[in-house]
Amino acid sequence: MPKAALTEPSPRPVRIARGGWLDALRFIVGALIILYHFREASPVPLPQLHPVFERGYLLTDFFIIDSGYVLARIYGDRFAAGQASLRSYSRQRLLRVVPAHLVVSLILIALVGGAALAGIAPSNPRWFDWSQLSAQVLLVQAYGVPGGQGWNAPTWTLSALIGCYLLLPWISRALWRWPPLVVVIGATVLVLAADVAASLWLGDPIYRLPMRYGILRALPLFLLGVAAAFYGSRVYVGPRLAGAIGVAAAVALVLFQAFGAFSLLSLGLMTVIIWAAGAVPVRSPSRLIEHLALMSFSMFLTNEVSRIVWFGLLDALGQESWSSGVRWALWAVGLVGAFVAAAVFRYGFDRPVQTWLNPPRVNGTAPDPATTPQASGAVVPTEHAG
Repeated sequence: MPKAALTEPSPRPVRIARGGWLDALRFIVGALIILYHFREASPVPLPQLHPVFERGYLLTDFFIIDSGYVLARIYGDRFAAGQASLRSYSRQRLLRVVPAHLVVSLILIALVGGAALAGIAPSNPRWFDWSQLSAQVLLVQAYGVPGGQGWNAPTWTLSALIGCYLLLPWISRALWRWPPLVVVIGATVLVLAADVAASLWLGDPIYRLPMRYGILRALPLFLLGVAAAFYGSRVYVGPRLAGAIGVAAAVALVLFQAFGAFSLLSLGLMTVIIWAAGAVPVRSPSRLIEHLALMSFSMFLTNEVSRIVWFGLLDALGQESWSSGVRWALWAVGLVGAFVAAAVFRYGFDRPVQTWLNPPRVNGTAPDPATTPQASGAVVPTEHAG
């Protein structure tokens, strides 16, 4: 055997990067979540066309798994080696979420409160119960604290994921000592066991527990993403093979959803898709895809407010008496408007505020890797479907 062959290093898994398939998936799923939120406002409710439109909980679960994967790829090795500042990491994660959440909450409160002062009642008053608001604003609704229903209800995922984010350093230290395949098998068994326990004791499967059990729903799925990240950072799979596996998993997911929920199997397929997207090198990063992915956090925060404002206005104008064609056109305008509003919020508020809060250097520490162009950032998942 030639000497060069003996000394040639083994291929290493690629580092994740912005502008590739991971970012594309984030935007695509974020767009589907907006469609899910608008499903009942269409002239013919979309679930009447196909039951897949009632499975938004799978989109939420995708983002939870994706967040575990991306954050573990960025921070896992450093946490396991004790090389990352826990204080800096916690600060970065909280500042990424809290300012934008509070501003959107205040906007919604001002809109609902202003309408009430003007004598205009919302179309669905039960979704604007003031007693539900404090738990949501404080992001504690995923920990059994009463409240959080209505208003910008999808923020329960922020509440649950903050807990997952803060646990990641200890999760990494515990898991990084085991073989990657053992970690993946263990995370899979945990999800299955958690599903059985949730169904028996709480009356709902793990993948669609209500918001008061949000942390119990999110943590096993987050760990599944972390396990996929650990495997992806340690086990090399050729880009062509990884891409083929990812495409096959995506095709299988679509086919299964055409005939039924197959929720647990779908969770596994989504994890494979995320892993495959991270295993394919980004040879020609797309700035457009990067910006669309970065906008997905704003899409999550603002789409419910956009829906409430637009369809509340149409209801006040008496849309029920309008023709079906006009209503479909206005529904489509509202759907597009949700993306426009998200872009305005992203570039008018969220981006400049994050640049100010997380500048290139903060007290001598490095910037947040999840917000730099070189790394695929952990944009917060979206929405609650049930």
